[in-house]
Amino acid sequence: MATLAKSSRMSDHQRPHALPRDHYRVFRPITTRWMDNDVYGHVNNVVYYSWFDTAVNAHLIEHGALDTQAGETIGLVVETQCNYFAPLSFPQTIEAGIRVARRGQSSVRYEVGLFAQGEPLTAACGHFIHVYVDRVHRRPVSALPSTLVTVLKALE
Repeated sequence: MATLAKSSRMSDHQRPHALPRDHYRVFRPITTRWMDNDVYGHVNNVVYYSWFDTAVNAHLIEHGALDTQAGETIGLVVETQCNYFAPLSFPQTIEAGIRVARRGQSSVRYEVGLFAQGEPLTAACGHFIHVYVDRVHRRPVSALPSTLVTVLKALE
């Protein structure tokens, strides 16, 4: 019986779709590079994950919520996912929209939408989850640092 319930829930899953700009709280420009394109003439899928990381971590660093060199707390990616809706390529400016979808005691789910400059809908969107850990022992922190929480609230 549990198998039937599980499979019916899976059939109710909505297909991913492009999202509008108002789904995101802040935007960061990203310039594509020649090396981002693959042999098919568009940005290779692995580059999108790099852009997710770059957009979120640059925002955190610029707002004093992440010190990659000396901070006691660091974020480790434990999950990531991306859906693709339209191709991006070199030369093009990408606008990465960022938002926080969920904030836990030691984890944060960031959602990132990648837009071709000026376009109303995402060319790709996805998420990743950071678990924040003590830099030395790599164990989850008991609570997110207050500086980080302040920055995250503005993204929720």
